[in-house]
Amino acid sequence: MVTGGESTASRRVAAVASLVALMVSAAPSLGAGTAAAQKPRARKVTALSGYMSTPAKRPFSDALAKSLAVPAGFEVSVFASGLGAPRMLAVGDDGTVYVTRRDSGDVLALRDGDGDGRADGAPRKVVSSLPQVHGIHVQGSRLYLATVKEVFVTDLRPDGSAADPRMIIGDLPDGGQHPNRTLAVGPDGMLYVSIGSDCNACVETNDEHATILRAKPDGSERGVFARGLRNTVGWGWHPETHELWGMDQGSDWRGNDAPPEELNMIQGGAHYGWPFCYGDKVVDRLLASDPQGSTKEDLCPRTAGAVLSYQAHSAPIQLAFYAGSQFPAEYRSDAFVAMRGSWNREPPTGYKVVRVHFQSGKPVRFSDFLSGFLSADRQSYSARLAGVAVARDGAVLVSDDTNGAIYRVAYTGKTPAGKSGQ
Repeated sequence: MVTGGESTASRRVAAVASLVALMVSAAPSLGAGTAAAQKPRARKVTALSGYMSTPAKRPFSDALAKSLAVPAGFEVSVFASGLGAPRMLAVGDDGTVYVTRRDSGDVLALRDGDGDGRADGAPRKVVSSLPQVHGIHVQGSRLYLATVKEVFVTDLRPDGSAADPRMIIGDLPDGGQHPNRTLAVGPDGMLYVSIGSDCNACVETNDEHATILRAKPDGSERGVFARGLRNTVGWGWHPETHELWGMDQGSDWRGNDAPPEELNMIQGGAHYGWPFCYGDKVVDRLLASDPQGSTKEDLCPRTAGAVLSYQAHSAPIQLAFYAGSQFPAEYRSDAFVAMRGSWNREPPTGYKVVRVHFQSGKPVRFSDFLSGFLSADRQSYSARLAGVAVARDGAVLVSDDTNGAIYRVAYTGKTPAGKSGQ
């Protein structure tokens, strides 16, 4: 059964009835596939359970930054505010900070020319009229952008402005439940694009859903690089090993603590289990039937298991490896992940930035890096985080698309009076 808590003035918790759904689906392959759709097959889904929990939103204020928790020696400030709904971040070679705004279909550019840690003046709109633009990546003098079904590239000018975008891909799969695409050019010079599933838990009819795609930088010769990834929005290459790591979002309606959010080492040709397996190759009992031509018990051992797991429903968004020089040496080549925050858990979780600690190129644990956006009683929040990027000066920038701010975390070596850090 799906259960719920009592409503309060600061939180809405709705009890939801048991759900039994009929999914139209097709069986997945464990190898790299093509974009061709497969013949749909009917699948039944077992009863689901969980909460719908929405803390109350608190308004933005500059003073909020002073109340946030960071490790000793770090300070939080506001890099920019009044931005509407800023999502994914990218930093140009000249230090210009670019941010996509999905809801308004544009890209803003911000600069800190005087080095005071705050963007100078009003942001400049450098790209417009790209509905639901989300993914962004700077590669030298080129800016790559992704909408739901399209990938664009544009040339960056010396002043940080951009030429008119040119479409290089126009037929990505439909968005469905997960329309937010992310993209980047890898160390191999190839273009990678993440495509989330179009459902919570089903067998997809389009071979490109729940994958990371790879293509040439001009968008040609596209194919599936890795599959079985429900919604890997945040990913990147380790600065030293050049291995690709990504955070995958687990399915909803499985209760408070399952399935976990996954940190995966993403390798070409690998299958990461969704929708039949999660975590470290755990059989997912949600789908009542098995994959075509196999059983879940046979399939799951042949998939790639998670290397680390994190609290279910935290909703990881952007991931950025730290390759700067401002932070202490032990932070270099670690990763930061924006945990947007739950809606399908009671009590709520997430609403923070976490650090992924790497040792000898491998992840070993998570720890909180920037928190305090969710109140101590979990009744209200002041930010739902989306973007993470490393600024040219080595500070970490974090975007909040609900109150329209970008926060800046810098290392000063000083611990304010009354704060011990983490």
